[in-house]
Amino acid sequence: MKEELIAPCGMNCRLCYGYIRPKGKCSGCRAPDESKPKSCTSCKIVVCEKRKQNGWETCAPCDLHCRRLKHLDKRYREKYHMSMTENLTFIRENGVPAFLQQQEERYRCPACGETLCVHRADCPSCKALAW
Repeated sequence: MKEELIAPCGMNCRLCYGYIRPKGKCSGCRAPDESKPKSCTSCKIVVCEKRKQNGWETCAPCDLHCRRLKHLDKRYREKYHMSMTENLTFIRENGVPAFLQQQEERYRCPACGETLCVHRADCPSCKALAW
C-alpha cells in the first residue's frame, strides 16, 4: 500500500474496485486527471479549495464536518462498513505510515492473504467471503 493512494477523503484507493478492476482501471484520486474517470475528476472533495489552499493531501487536518465528506462517510458506513472520517481521524492522530499498516492488516484476505476490496464481500483473488 502506498501513501499516494490515500484519497483526500480518507479512502485507500488500493482497496477501491475502480483501482483493482481488470478493465478501465482508475489510477487513484491523487493521480493526474487524464488518468482518472470523470467521476473522480469532478469529485467535490478532490477539488476542495480549502484543502488545496492549505496544501493538504487529505482532509485529515480539516475539521471533518464538511457536508460532502459526511454524506460520503454515511454512504460508505452503510454500504461498505468503512468510515472515511474514522480513516481521517486515524491519519491525523497516528500518521499515514500507521494508517497504511492498519489497512494492510484490516483488509487482508484470511483465506489467501491478498488485499481485499472495500466494495466487494468476496476476495478479488480467491473469491472467499471476506465479510
